[in-house]
Amino acid sequence: MTLKTRSAPPHAMAMLEALRGLGYSTSAALADIIDNSISAEANEVRIDFIWEGTASRISILDNGRGMTDAELESAMRLGDKNPLDVRASHDLGRFGMGLKTASFSQCRRLTVKTIKNETDSCLRWDLDELAANPEGGWLLFEGPASGSSAYINAFIAAKSGTLVLWELMDRIVTDGYTADNFNDLIDTIESHLAMIFHRLLQGPRAKLKLLLNGRAVAPWDPFMSGHSAKSWTSPVTNHSTSYGNVAVQCHVLPHRDKLTSAEFEENAGPEGWTAQQGFYVYRNERLLVAGGWLGLGNARAWNREEAHRLARIRLDIPNTADADWKIDVRKSTARPPVSLRPWLMSLAENTRERARRVFAYRGTPAPAQGNVPIEQAWRVDRLKAGIRYRIDQNHPSIAAVLASAGELQPLIKSMLRVIEETVPVQRIWLDTAENKETPRTNFDGEPNAAIVEVAAVLFDDLIERKGLSVEEARKSMLRTEPFQKYPTLVAKLGAKT
Repeated sequence: MTLKTRSAPPHAMAMLEALRGLGYSTSAALADIIDNSISAEANEVRIDFIWEGTASRISILDNGRGMTDAELESAMRLGDKNPLDVRASHDLGRFGMGLKTASFSQCRRLTVKTIKNETDSCLRWDLDELAANPEGGWLLFEGPASGSSAYINAFIAAKSGTLVLWELMDRIVTDGYTADNFNDLIDTIESHLAMIFHRLLQGPRAKLKLLLNGRAVAPWDPFMSGHSAKSWTSPVTNHSTSYGNVAVQCHVLPHRDKLTSAEFEENAGPEGWTAQQGFYVYRNERLLVAGGWLGLGNARAWNREEAHRLARIRLDIPNTADADWKIDVRKSTARPPVSLRPWLMSLAENTRERARRVFAYRGTPAPAQGNVPIEQAWRVDRLKAGIRYRIDQNHPSIAAVLASAGELQPLIKSMLRVIEETVPVQRIWLDTAENKETPRTNFDGEPNAAIVEVAAVLFDDLIERKGLSVEEARKSMLRTEPFQKYPTLVAKLGAKT
């Protein structure tokens, strides 16, 4: 029996307009273009943003190996490569769609000029031209549009390389769009590219140099590699699969108290500390997914929570893993295969718990010198009915008051109990969640004089009531929260003036 079939090719304009809605941001679209440059062995990519209102344009120029005319035509054709085909190990592509879909998402005219072996070729997609001839089909135009020649001759003397030009950027320059908006966009793009390609950009032997309007993009390392205050970095753990090796390294970043204000801002990432927690999935050192927990969790998928914001996990997969990890056309999502989920869950749970403990650093300060525990003002009682926070009456400051209270001691203990029972836990939690920052404690931001005033009262009690020497009193202060954070000020207590 002969099957009856019909040919049903898509209408060019309908398909191209549909592809424009794949959801690329400008930053993600440019990253896709840069991927092609890296796959073409470029070590320098120049991106230039030219503001001219509705005539604004963006050009991407690389010094890669370039393409022959036949290779350019193949690159400009939609779906020219089968995503199931085996790719070179360094290839950052997969679907054979990135150049076109990324560009169409931002502009109506895409021109590509390339030079290989000192021979140049130039082809163009022009949606306005196609719209004027809807029955013309899938027409590629040779050469630049009228008036655009000057924009693509930037590397006329080069022996090899490729230039991508976006014009008629209707998805960027919309009604009311200004030069200030354009400059803000450039800043956003710089932050994104600094993160996506940071492993290729960093180090004395960097594999790539990115220039935005002539300014080099500095890499943004989400793992704060080499920072002396980093809390924990695990060894690299490998897992062999049918499609190659998967490697994971877990990181817990420093508590804010260990960072300067500038370091805290710099390492927050483009989306902020809470949003940047989780897995960072790389393919050939190119970042695909920046944060999030990949749908992992116990009874339900984990959310990005303040308590785990210091947890970041580097995960490397080979480009043969795309199908198993469900990498999409935009290279923005990934889902681990079922076989790897228990392994990744175990690593993530350990990292999240470590990060939670560091985040709660103010509630669990590090031991003093000699590994002597810090005297804390609050303790946590874990009861069957739940957790309760109690004031530790053995804390030197509190013990001093109770010891000197005489007949007032019951009244003071009642006051302490009222404070314990009215700690605004829910309000603290809500303020932390809404403000994305923990409330200030430990005299944070207070002037030295205010700290010394409080510390001096306790210091004098240690000498007068407990009979300690000046040196013994100082040592006791350095074992007492929150004064252990101010060794320089404590050293001045009791000094003769």
